Amino acid sequence: CSSLAIGTTTGYRLFSLSSVEQLDQVHESNEIPDVYIVERLFSSSLVVVVSHAKPQQMNVYHFKKGTEICNYSYSSKILSIRLNRQRLVVCLEESIYIHNIKDMKLLKTIMDTPPNTTGLCALSINHANSYLAYPGSATSGEIALYDGNTLKTACTIPAHEGPLAALTFNSTGSKLASASEKGTVIRVFSIPGGQKLYEFRRGMKRYVNISSLVFSMDSQFLCASSNTETVHIFKLEHLTDSRPEEPPTWSGYMGKMFQAATNYLPAQVSGMMSQDRAFATVRLNISGQRNICALSTIQKLPRLLVTTSDGHLYIYNLDPQDGGECVLIKNHSLLGSGKMEENKENDLQPPVPQSYAATVARQSTVPSTSTMPGYSEDGGALRGEVIPEHEFATGPVCLDDENEFPPVSI
Repeated sequence: CSSLAIGTTTGYRLFSLSSVEQLDQVHESNEIPDVYIVERLFSSSLVVVVSHAKPQQMNVYHFKKGTEICNYSYSSKILSIRLNRQRLVVCLEESIYIHNIKDMKLLKTIMDTPPNTTGLCALSINHANSYLAYPGSATSGEIALYDGNTLKTACTIPAHEGPLAALTFNSTGSKLASASEKGTVIRVFSIPGGQKLYEFRRGMKRYVNISSLVFSMDSQFLCASSNTETVHIFKLEHLTDSRPEEPPTWSGYMGKMFQAATNYLPAQVSGMMSQDRAFATVRLNISGQRNICALSTIQKLPRLLVTTSDGHLYIYNLDPQDGGECVLIKNHSLLGSGKMEENKENDLQPPVPQSYAATVARQSTVPSTSTMPGYSEDGGALRGEVIPEHEFATGPVCLDDENEFPPVSI
């Protein structure tokens, strides 16, 4: 949640989200038109791009050096891409490809997955816990959980009655949230066991299309947005057995009464009673547009970020104690002229991008891990995160020099 990537008809743009008042444009590329997928590896220089001009081809770039690391072509249109420091996942309608991000080698192809027309899948951003979730059925809300490190199926979770519409992991990969196409109920499961931990009701009056589902980095909150004007933020907390020594209160007494009553009620009724209302909400001034939300800490305060398909970024204040209606504090236009971040050390003429074939021909051996420096981003302390060597997946990767990123034979 420290940067924002957008695809446009002319290319793509990358922004830094370190300030509320100022939106810093980190990079803009107009070399590839009609970009509909752009995924950046956290705040690094690695960016993955897919264009409508070549919807079956994935291009991996080192954007600060203006060089292509590699490209891959697939049998059908690429619907989504997910990546962390260990794995890069490409999702097609009926198959999923898992690459090792150190050298971009293809590790596993999951074939004959149930028809997944939206490319719905989720990958844990924690590379030590690289779980992958995708629909296990086209007709029911079954989740297939796959271990991206061991390359084995972990389990299946019967999450909803209807087909899935949204999936997301928390930052550690220990929880998975899901919503169905009805969009009325959101459930949270433990990973890798698949036990249901929480159940939230977004609404009962109408079905909605949930377009975004995201945890806060501390896993304390879960945000859901849809094609309606309301964004819901739920708080993940267990009210029972968490603080047994607290003094008894009337609300606590009633809560225990309700809990005891659920043991004697039908499952549907007791499930309804255990569902919580939204802790905080936002009323957007637009409706019907696809949007993506994030819960982030900017300038030491919790914020809700909403990006809409018409090219706007809305920043709201979130009260982590009392919740309630979030207050809009800034509206940025993403399609206007962004202020480029100053980068004096990179003012030197970048190397002339070479063709991918030339890169493959030039690189004959893979450097040994013992002599290989760990990941670092030039100027990362100013513009994004610096990933220490011990935090990165072990192996030969260094985005400071594209020559040290082993090329891929296609």
